[in-house]
Amino acid sequence: MDVRGVAAIVTGGASGLGAATANALAKAGAKVAVFDVNEDGASATARIFGGIGFRCDVTDDASATQAFEAAAKAHGAARILVNCAGIAPGKRIVGRDGPMPLAEFKRVIDINLIGTFNMMRLAAAGASKLDPIDGERGVIVSTASIAAFEGQIGQTAYAASKGGVAALTIPAARELAQFGIRVMGIAPGIFGTPMLTGLPQETQESLGASVPFPARLGDPQEFAELVLFIVRNRYLNGEVIRLDGALRMAPR
Repeated sequence: MDVRGVAAIVTGGASGLGAATANALAKAGAKVAVFDVNEDGASATARIFGGIGFRCDVTDDASATQAFEAAAKAHGAARILVNCAGIAPGKRIVGRDGPMPLAEFKRVIDINLIGTFNMMRLAAAGASKLDPIDGERGVIVSTASIAAFEGQIGQTAYAASKGGVAALTIPAARELAQFGIRVMGIAPGIFGTPMLTGLPQETQESLGASVPFPARLGDPQEFAELVLFIVRNRYLNGEVIRLDGALRMAPR
C-alpha cells in the first residue's frame, strides 16, 4: 500500500518504537494519529511531524472507540494500524513473597494482548467499509516479541501476552482477508527504547554484546523501517517477523 495520504494510527506512540514508527509513517506521507495512555506524550510526538495525538487506554472499549472516532473525524477512517502499546514488567511465578499476584498477570495480558485485539477489531471494522486501493483496504501490524518464543525467567506474563499476539496474527489474517486487510506481526529483540536506555551504559553495552550481529541494541528506526516495508509489500500477510540480530534469549 502506498502510504501517501493514507490515515494511520500508532498506539503507544508517545515514545520508543511507537514514536519512531509514527514519525516514519508521517515522513512517508501518511496522516498519522498517535494514541497513548499518556495524552501529553501522544500530543508531543504528533507535534513533531504535524500529526494529531489522543489519549487512548487500549484496554478500555469506550476510550478506544472515542479515540478512533476522533481520529476518523480528523483524517478519515484509518487504513493502517500499528500496535505498539505494551508493558514489560518482570516477576517470577513464585518469588520471595509467594506466588505472583494474579492481578499483575492479568494486567499484562490486558494491555499487551487484549489491548492489541481491541485496537485490531476497531481498525478492521473501519477499514472494511473503505474502497480498496490496489485491491486492499488496510494493513494491521502488531508488536510481539522474541520473548513469545524464548521467554526468560521472570517473563511468564510478558511472554504469554506476546505469544498471544503472535498466535493472533494468522487467524486474524485469514479472517480479514475477505475485506482485503492484511495482518502482520513483528517480534523485536532488545531495542534502545526508554525501558533500556534508562539502564547504566555498561548494562546496555552488555545487553548489546549478547546479539550475534550487529552486536548492539536495535534502533527504533529499524523497527519503523520494517513497518513501512510491511505496509508497502502487498504479499506479506499472516506472518510474524523476528527483528533481533539473530538473538536467541537465554533462560536468564
